[in-house]
Amino acid sequence: MKFPQAQKPRIPPLFGLALGILAASTAAIFIRFAQEEAPSLVIAAYRLTFASLILLPSAYISRKNEIKSLKGKDLFLILLSGLFLALHFAFWITSLEFTSVASSVVLVTTIPLWVALFSPIFLKEKLSRLALFGMCIAFLGGIIIGLSDTCYWLGNQLMCPSLNEFFHGKAFIGDILALSGAIMAALYLMIGRRVRGQMSLLGYIFVVYGGASIVLVIMALIKREAFFGYPPQTYLLFLLLAIFPQLIGHSSLNWALRYLSAGYVSIALLGEPIGSTLLAYFLLDEIPGSIKLFGAFLILTGIITASRGEINK
Repeated sequence: MKFPQAQKPRIPPLFGLALGILAASTAAIFIRFAQEEAPSLVIAAYRLTFASLILLPSAYISRKNEIKSLKGKDLFLILLSGLFLALHFAFWITSLEFTSVASSVVLVTTIPLWVALFSPIFLKEKLSRLALFGMCIAFLGGIIIGLSDTCYWLGNQLMCPSLNEFFHGKAFIGDILALSGAIMAALYLMIGRRVRGQMSLLGYIFVVYGGASIVLVIMALIKREAFFGYPPQTYLLFLLLAIFPQLIGHSSLNWALRYLSAGYVSIALLGEPIGSTLLAYFLLDEIPGSIKLFGAFLILTGIITASRGEINK
């Protein structure tokens, strides 16, 4: 993508996007530990609440007038973005209680497909053919990584669960939740792409994160989930989720949305399983197999291909 000189960012957008993906990759690790003590909605609510509270002093001092001036359509879109973000976390994190990580990852990585489907309608923004080709390659890699936890080699034959087992009973509910989370994330990214050009990053993310936190707290209260009484290390995990995957990860992605299309940002998100795999290797002693490494290779190839299509528009 070409930038006018006045709009050219100080930091290359692809670098900011890479930083965001790396930080977002920590989420699965922190959530896995936090779910040993806390329910999913509480984890999501604390993540967004802590992030909003950390942003509050800076937003009040430097962006108070900008936030107070929001009205009409702009305010509606930003609050709607917060609602979609809240639903994304609620659906995705809850899905991990019902289905395997593999199934959840496969369905969550459909985000680029929903963005590609909706962007021409809502943003009048189409991906180039090269970017679409890269998206397909990266999506295939995401599927391979997701299935690698349940598929295995038996001699020269690849063994995977049947479709009936995949969609059966309780797991099917989790699959629907994960798919719903992907759709919510796509809508959140597209609204961010539309609004970010009109607002500062701090003003935008404070309102979005704050709105999302309120929605998640209300959802948790409706389910009568407890917000207190957890071990100190669980609250530390909530704080780490707020700092790394939320404030650094999602905020970097929202910053990149000012310069890159929602379609490309969603494609780059497919790099998150690679970061999560590396962190799991060092922190959880989970050694990736050959299938997962092949999937990672496809994701990287797809991202590089899509980036060339995006930058050369």
